[in-house]
Amino acid sequence: MKIALITNSRIPSLTANSIQAMKVAQALMQLGHDLRMFAPAETEPVIQELLLAHYGLRLIPDLELLPSSKRLKRLDFIVHAQRAAKKFGADLIYTWLPQSAVLALWMGYPVVLEMHADVSGKMGAWWLRQFWKAKGHKVMTVTTSALRNALERSTKFSLKNEALLVAPNGVELEKYDGLPSPVEARHQLNLKEGLTVGFTGHIYPGRGADLLFELAKEMKDVNFLWVGGTPELVDFWRGKLTESKITNVTMTGFVQNESIPLYQAAADILLMPYNRSISASSGQDIAEVINPMKMFEYMAAARAIVCADLNVIREVLNEGNAVFCEAGNWELVIRDWRWAIESLLGDESRRRELGNQARKDVEELTWVKREERVMEKFVNQFH
Repeated sequence: MKIALITNSRIPSLTANSIQAMKVAQALMQLGHDLRMFAPAETEPVIQELLLAHYGLRLIPDLELLPSSKRLKRLDFIVHAQRAAKKFGADLIYTWLPQSAVLALWMGYPVVLEMHADVSGKMGAWWLRQFWKAKGHKVMTVTTSALRNALERSTKFSLKNEALLVAPNGVELEKYDGLPSPVEARHQLNLKEGLTVGFTGHIYPGRGADLLFELAKEMKDVNFLWVGGTPELVDFWRGKLTESKITNVTMTGFVQNESIPLYQAAADILLMPYNRSISASSGQDIAEVINPMKMFEYMAAARAIVCADLNVIREVLNEGNAVFCEAGNWELVIRDWRWAIESLLGDESRRRELGNQARKDVEELTWVKREERVMEKFVNQFH
């Protein structure tokens, strides 16, 4: 099919939503579809080779950057994108924007709408209700069942099963094939020798940076590896570590997407230290509905995972493939986390067992299998 992907993500950027859109695009191309992606012109055009490296991809769709005004709440971009999709001869509009999905349905296009967070405000709820009320061929995906419940609550509208699919995020498993042991990975990356506790990803509020800091301070004989984060936040935490004379933390700052599996492999344990409140890059609290891409990567890396016990995380992880700790204020939960990490560091066979189970469980959760399910749901809508 000819598919027009309409995203409001800045491309390129480091936000999870821009990475997710690119992983979806690659998976659809791997399934043989002809794609063109439309995004707001908020960045300078970038040549394809740089985009491939930035997102760690092998395939990337043709990308068209279109005018977009924040003052107009990007409605101008949505109109431009719709026109561009028509010019492209799209058979399907695949979008992350309810407004774009509604406009496409009104114009008679089949639509796949991806939702990753709750709608914000009355207008957000209104647009989503219009999506469900509009006639036409449509599918909506949500990354978690918790998100479905949140959307039904916000829109005061019952979402119909026949056009709704719970489609968690995914992973490119091939990037995780043949990873070295933690010792060998540390050697390849010139990291300190010794048992290592790792974390990869953004350090927005709620992502557990305070907890990581306190754990490193208390567990001086353990190496901590912190991969990712914006330059400002990395500088802030480096300053705090220096001030507190904490020397067992390695902070890498941003690393290319391609290198992340090796850094994850360098850890004996990988942490997901969320709070009960988590800010997205948009500022929205997503703790109730979060479906972090790093969770699938951690599973694929076949390492023991220690994770904050949030209900939504249990849609993917369980006691067989992870260890759960209390989520919340680090001052209250630090003892729980420290105990869990120390017990695991002292038990290599338990670490291996958890890691192997996680790897097995993630095999059905690749990006390609995800998009196969989305397109199958879409095709079944015709029958």
